[in-house]
Amino acid sequence: MHELGVVFHVIDQIEDIAKENNVNHINSVTLQIGTVTGIVPSYLEDCWNWAVSKHEVTTNCKLIIEKIEAITHCDNCGKNYNTIVYGKTCPHCQSPNTYLLQGNEFMIKEMEVV
Repeated sequence: MHELGVVFHVIDQIEDIAKENNVNHINSVTLQIGTVTGIVPSYLEDCWNWAVSKHEVTTNCKLIIEKIEAITHCDNCGKNYNTIVYGKTCPHCQSPNTYLLQGNEFMIKEMEVV
């Protein structure tokens, strides 16, 4: 389960931001997670709920997850489509000449602080 490592990394980052800004407590953190990152949101939430209690600045900190849908672009026909539904082959022209536009992101979008 790599979600625990991801949670520790996020907590380290938000603790650094909190220190830089003289923040004593973080109420919530919003993460944007692409649907093809390989991260399982329910596992991430479980790890988050356990890990935030281990750090004073994040005690009872709420995790908000915003999903970013995976969208692929076809270079042959120029159309975009849902990656999860159709994969790497364009459903419009059946070309494999495609690339992922979005859906692999993992970003800290915002933090709510006291």
